[in-house]
Amino acid sequence: MEVAIGMFPQVLVDGLILGFMYALIALGYTMVYGVLQLINFAHSEIFVVGAFIGVEILLGLKAAGWLGSVPPLLLILLLVAAGMAASGLLAVGVERVAYRPLRGAPRLVPLISAIGVSFFLQDAVRLLESLWRNAFYLVYPPVDFFDIRIHFGEIFDISLKSIIVIVAAIGMLICLTLIVNRTKMGKAIRAVAEDQATASLMGINVNRIISLTFFIGGAMGGAAGVLFGVQYSLINPYTGFIPGIKAFTAAVLGGIGNIPGAMAGGLVLGLLEAFSASYLSLLTGGAFGAEYKDILAFSLLIVILIFRPRGLLGEVVAEKA
Repeated sequence: MEVAIGMFPQVLVDGLILGFMYALIALGYTMVYGVLQLINFAHSEIFVVGAFIGVEILLGLKAAGWLGSVPPLLLILLLVAAGMAASGLLAVGVERVAYRPLRGAPRLVPLISAIGVSFFLQDAVRLLESLWRNAFYLVYPPVDFFDIRIHFGEIFDISLKSIIVIVAAIGMLICLTLIVNRTKMGKAIRAVAEDQATASLMGINVNRIISLTFFIGGAMGGAAGVLFGVQYSLINPYTGFIPGIKAFTAAVLGGIGNIPGAMAGGLVLGLLEAFSASYLSLLTGGAFGAEYKDILAFSLLIVILIFRPRGLLGEVVAEKA
């Protein structure tokens, strides 16, 4: 029991870091679903592209001998901004090529298209990195500043890069909420989510708003990819699969289409995963270990879909006719 109590603060911190990471990715799923009611399964690969943009910039700076001379805060801003721009533009291109021609088709059709785009992007990243570096398992170069650990006595410690993840996730949630609820652009997004035909009659350019929504969602995924790479270091073209599925679970858990719900779902899932990974073995006398944490996550998804399909906070956008 003393061991379990002693572990609690560190497990709580680790769960929050993981939860904020899932929440960042989930924001992209929930933005697109809120407007088009489309589950964009290619979002996990858009997230991976952000991670590769980040590692390529760091490797380029390291090769040029500039990595140590760039101020750390400027460096993280550069990585996140580049990842957001590349992933946002990629998401807009995916919408234009793979989803817009299928608008109005039965929902299964764009869903299949999304899965196809997901596989295409995985192989495209693998091909490009194989041609460019003859390798597609890449490691983020270490940056001493990011690895500085802040100790809170013997209770728990946390690295600066983990704090960056938490601050970035909270900041993006606040910005996204303000954009959607307080700006003219946000009103247009909500109008398109409610009814595209009526929004068009009111003078709103529906295609432009949908592209903008994909850009914002993709940019969130790109930022999450960069922060994921900084946090966990090793990435490859398939890195996005498990975090993407977990983030989708988080979005469903919170109420897909609901921005605060995506954040809440990510935190719940991250905490559940961290606590199950740390305590399952203790509670079961070693019969079950950390490898069962994924089973718990997906069991939670099934339970939520059965008993509360609209999620914990519910979907805020109206169903289309």
